[in-house]
Amino acid sequence: MGARIGVVTFPGSLDDRDALRAVGLAGAEPVSLWHADGDLHGVDAVILPGGFSYGDYLRAGAISRFSPVMDTLIGAAEGGLPVLGICNGFQILCESHLLPGAMIKNNHRTFICRDQVLSVENTSTAWTNAFTKGQRITVPLKNQDGQYVADERTLDELEAEGRVVFRYRDWNPNGSRRDIAGVTNAAGNVVGLMPHPEHATEPGFGPDTADGSRAGVDGLGFFTSVLTALIH
Repeated sequence: MGARIGVVTFPGSLDDRDALRAVGLAGAEPVSLWHADGDLHGVDAVILPGGFSYGDYLRAGAISRFSPVMDTLIGAAEGGLPVLGICNGFQILCESHLLPGAMIKNNHRTFICRDQVLSVENTSTAWTNAFTKGQRITVPLKNQDGQYVADERTLDELEAEGRVVFRYRDWNPNGSRRDIAGVTNAAGNVVGLMPHPEHATEPGFGPDTADGSRAGVDGLGFFTSVLTALIH
């Protein structure tokens, strides 16, 4: 039986169906999970998708952190379950303290939507082993609360432990500290990033790649990576 990867839908999720499609394109079985259901239904990994859960009231991701599914997911993630948080999902992971730091409004205070070049800084996580260190990839970015912040001690620890997974290249679109676009926990099973790899998984539909080609599939490696991690 193949791997089953769950995608959680919260009130206000926008990219859950895109994430489910990306899972299928990678060769796994996509499984829809509902935020009010505390059962993960035996999935092998979980994706928290992008969107504006609960309208981003209070703080982005702060209300979703208390959804019943998160009570189960936090324990499972601490036990080694691979978890990927994309955009709003990254915000939820920070609010849940599965990842350090916090997400605040972009430094220019406005919503942004663009194709964004990233450099891959860590290829040892469950979600990045298909890449090469230093590889430049291009995936869409769309956010208003995308500025990653943490105190200097935390930032230094992330750098020293190799837990910065992605950095913005060519331009920092939101003021994130040290150009950080994504981080991982110490075990490498939980990864969060602000840009959207699920929108770069099909030829002809994703953005131009960093090398100038038009394949548009730089994001597919996230979803094939976790399949490799699950096998090993």
